[in-house]
Amino acid sequence: MATGENNKVIIGMSGGVDSSVAAMLLQREGYDVQGLFMKNWDEDDDTRYCTASEDLADAQRVAEQLGIVLHTANFAAEYWDNVFEDFLEEYAAGRTPNPDVLCNREIKFKQFVNYAASLGSDLIGTGHYVRATHTNEGEFRLLKGVDANKDQSYFLQAVPVAQLSGCLFPLGGLKKAEVRAIAREAGFHNHRKKDSTGICFIGERRFRDFLQRYLPTQPGPIRDSEGVTVGEHIGLAYYTLGQRQGLGIGGVRGRPEAAWYVMDKRGADNALIVTQDTNDLASRWLSTSAVNWLVPTPALPKRFTARVRYRQSDQTCRVTRRADGQLLVNFDVPQRAVTPGQYVCFYDGDVCLGGGLIEQAGR
Repeated sequence: MATGENNKVIIGMSGGVDSSVAAMLLQREGYDVQGLFMKNWDEDDDTRYCTASEDLADAQRVAEQLGIVLHTANFAAEYWDNVFEDFLEEYAAGRTPNPDVLCNREIKFKQFVNYAASLGSDLIGTGHYVRATHTNEGEFRLLKGVDANKDQSYFLQAVPVAQLSGCLFPLGGLKKAEVRAIAREAGFHNHRKKDSTGICFIGERRFRDFLQRYLPTQPGPIRDSEGVTVGEHIGLAYYTLGQRQGLGIGGVRGRPEAAWYVMDKRGADNALIVTQDTNDLASRWLSTSAVNWLVPTPALPKRFTARVRYRQSDQTCRVTRRADGQLLVNFDVPQRAVTPGQYVCFYDGDVCLGGGLIEQAGR
């Protein structure tokens, strides 16, 4: 029954149901399991937004029930330097970053892996909804989780394959409902705990209120695609492509009552460009330069499927290499609100091939 052969596994335990069940499943497989709770944000301890103390208590309670050691580590300084500063710089530059992708690369599969090694771990475990396998030649492959609604391969695309290859993902073959049922049957108190959503360090507070603490407002004109001024924005950093809510330009005289959407952020004249035609939001192509391949670098041109956001369905595309070295991704069907600063992730069926930062997009 046991497959772990007493190998020591350090598993990230957040206090949530996923990591709790993952720890128990690895223990049942015979691994010598220990937990590690990571605190990544020290900016404030306001319990309305920061749930670190409650999460630690939940993790400790599960660890005690399983009879395993729970270590704690504070990576707040590393998170600030390697994730949050990049987050602010990208917003200040008019792009929309994805801190979850960076957190996985810089913290969960770098600082965490290194810390686990210092504790003598042979392997690490996580509660991510992904699967791992190996080819006949022994090469690691990252696969989508079987629960299409929870598959988290998009968030792991930027992690070097050397870091992923020493990881165990016991939830990859399960659906979320099954995980909650396992937790309930095990008597875990957190079996109904709400999943965390949004950006972890912002919590439930309004995004605009949070960002204003770190970035100055720089008001400017809101213009339509013809150059007509239809309103004023508070700063390009506070908007993202495709955004509909919060523009404050409803009821413009002489215009139909159709919704307005952010079409572009033009730094040259600090103008926010909006449209009422959703066709203006579609991009036929995007470019990226530094792709993190999780497989041997494929020969190009080649057809893949790709996602430009989490939980998007796979989109067929053709990838070529431009003369300047950048990869050009041409979609068979134009994609809505392709956003510089986010990531494009490539797939071949269930295999996650890797991905890169979106630098440009266009029609």
